[in-house]
Amino acid sequence: MAASSPSALAWLSTCANDLAGTGWQEDVTDFLAGETGQALCARLDERLRAGVTVLPPDPFRALRLTPRHAVRVVILGQDPYHGDGQANGLAFSVQSGVTPPPSLRNIFKEVGVWRTDRKPVGELEGWAAQGVLLLNTVLTVELGQPAAHAGWGWEVLTDRLIDRLAALDVVFLLWGSHAQAKRGRIEGDAERVLCCNHPSPLSATRGATPFLGSRVFEQANAWLSAHGQTPVNWAMHEKS
Repeated sequence: MAASSPSALAWLSTCANDLAGTGWQEDVTDFLAGETGQALCARLDERLRAGVTVLPPDPFRALRLTPRHAVRVVILGQDPYHGDGQANGLAFSVQSGVTPPPSLRNIFKEVGVWRTDRKPVGELEGWAAQGVLLLNTVLTVELGQPAAHAGWGWEVLTDRLIDRLAALDVVFLLWGSHAQAKRGRIEGDAERVLCCNHPSPLSATRGATPFLGSRVFEQANAWLSAHGQTPVNWAMHEKS
């Protein structure tokens, strides 16, 4: 979203209108109408007037592609990618045609679909279509400025969504300390919360629970099968 675009509230309200029938619209519209949402929009407007580019174009895309009733797996990210053309509203995913960042490459390595003999596709819409909610805890960022909007209020909304998800029969994948800080919001069966290091190259092979070799996707499918649900085809991450 560029400086010449409509106000932040108008922009986000338009995106929220596309959530009709997903089970998420009321949570989002209530947030935007509340004090925290209004304050967030005011800060976004300030940055837009300053000429910055706010990403992604649709901050609620993950909710739109994976309705509440369809969620089977939740993967929590931190905030959108800040590189030009990367962020597309799904945690860890990038736009089609964009080279997957290092963290996403490690995710593909753990899944077993990383290939060097062809241009890799980093769009994870195929997972979203299978009930994998790829949710960042902060839904916007500024071009070239990682974590620019952390602490601006998005966390109030995403904590509410996590609380909603915690009441469902779903499995959570929490990678790294930021995601694992939400562990206390998820009550019930401890086996449905799978924790390991973040897939970033800085941590993917380190610590007591390295990401690479964690078999986290295999474990998620085992949990789904044990609870009468169809496993996710993690190799089918591209749009079908």
